[in-house]
This record gives sequence, structure tokens and C-alpha cells, in this order.
Amino acid sequence: MSLRDTTDSPRRRIIEAAIELLESGGPDAVSTRAVAAAAGMQPPAIYRHFGDKDGLLEAVAEHGYAQFLESKRAQLDPAPQDPVEELRRGWDMVVEFGISRPELFAVMNRATGSASDAAHRAGLEILRGRVRRLAAAGWLRVDEELAVQIIQATGQGGVTTWHSTPAERRNPALLTVLRESMVAAVTRAEPTVPAAESGPAPAARALRAALPDDADVLSDAEQRLLREWLTRLAAEVACRRPDPPSADLVQVAAREHGPITKRRPPR
Repeated sequence: MSLRDTTDSPRRRIIEAAIELLESGGPDAVSTRAVAAAAGMQPPAIYRHFGDKDGLLEAVAEHGYAQFLESKRAQLDPAPQDPVEELRRGWDMVVEFGISRPELFAVMNRATGSASDAAHRAGLEILRGRVRRLAAAGWLRVDEELAVQIIQATGQGGVTTWHSTPAERRNPALLTVLRESMVAAVTRAEPTVPAAESGPAPAARALRAALPDDADVLSDAEQRLLREWLTRLAAEVACRRPDPPSADLVQVAAREHGPITKRRPPR
């Protein structure tokens, strides 16, 4: 929280008044006159602190993100023993927030200002960190960025579908099915890296074992070079810098496809 948003600051009072009106009456209830009256101020105070109504809604979104992230950090384990179960818990928290505070959730998702965008990125970094831990432990079955997108899409889609469905037709099983579909889409049934091991060596052994003999993404020389690197990583030779890769392999790969360092993966 910034110094300008301390609990007794006029700016904080305006934001909290706007959120109260938003959640009790929807977006139409958040007029500058109504917000100023609820905060015990004059309408010019809105323009002085936020510029206009859009600026106020950006501040509301930023405040909402800050509240949510504070709650999420407090409830989630920074080093979970079961990263898949923690993925479920994190997904549930987002969906529960969206279902219990739909108007604020909608404003947060529509916000495009720099402050709310920074808060949104902070939330994404938390998610990406958890996805990275899943990948490091051998749980991910898809690319990390795709996993992040699947997690976001199923959570936001679940909230949107819930609120667009008449109350009498809402079925909580929908959210459970969506969550488990998300888990099945991004994680494996068993990790490729043994739970008792950590670091690059077990990951290298897992990748080396999974490499197909006839992969068409890499040339033969590049595959041999990759296997050599993975073998060295998997060996876990302590306190010794590994020898450089075989000059012959580097030269062959360079002749076939140019310098290794400049090669980009196909899109």
C-alpha cells in the first residue's frame, strides 16, 4: 500500500466509498457525486485525486488487486509440499473472489491503467512462479506460458459463466469440473522428476530419457549435442566446471544450421 492510500487518507476514503457503491449498486451507482457524498467530500475532490471517473475506477481496480494479492499471499504456502494441490487452492481462491465480489472482479479485469496493470502483473508473477515450480518438479505437461493461460482462462471463464447463468440453474459441480479439467490439462498424473530429488540433474535425466530418437525439430548434430549437455548435467559432477561441448559436434551443427546460439525454436 502506498503512503497516499493510508487508512485515513482522503484518497483511500474515496476508493473505499466507490467500492461500497460498486458492490451494492453496480457500475451505474458509481457517479462522482454519489462517491463524493459517500466519502463525505465535495465532487471536486474526485477530480483532484483521480482526474475523472475512469481514473477513479482504475484506482478501485488497483485497490482490489492489492487486497486480493495480500489475501492470497497470506493463505498460500510459498514452498508447498504438494504443488498440484496448491494449484487447486490458488485456482479456487481466484474463482471464489470472482463469485463473491463480481462487480469488483469485473472492474479489475477491465482495468488498463498503469497502476492496475502493475498490480495485475504482480499477480501474474505469483502464478508464473508456481507454474515454474511445477515445471521444475516435472509435473507440467505443457509449456509454462500455455499453462498460465489455461489456468487464467478456466478461472475467468468459470466466474463469467457462473454469473451469466440464472441463479436457479447454477451448479457448483461446474466449477469442480473446470478446475479438474484445468489440472488434467496442465499437469501429469505423476512427476517426471522424483519427489526426493531437486535441481537440474534429475530434470536433465528426465529430459534425456524422454527425447525421441527421430525428433524433427533438431538436426542429428543438434540432438547429439543436446544429449551430451544433458548427460553432463545429469552426472552432477561437484566442484568442477564441465568441459566445453565437443568441438566436432558444435562445428557439425554450425555447418548444418548456423551458430547454435542464434538458432531460434520454430513457431
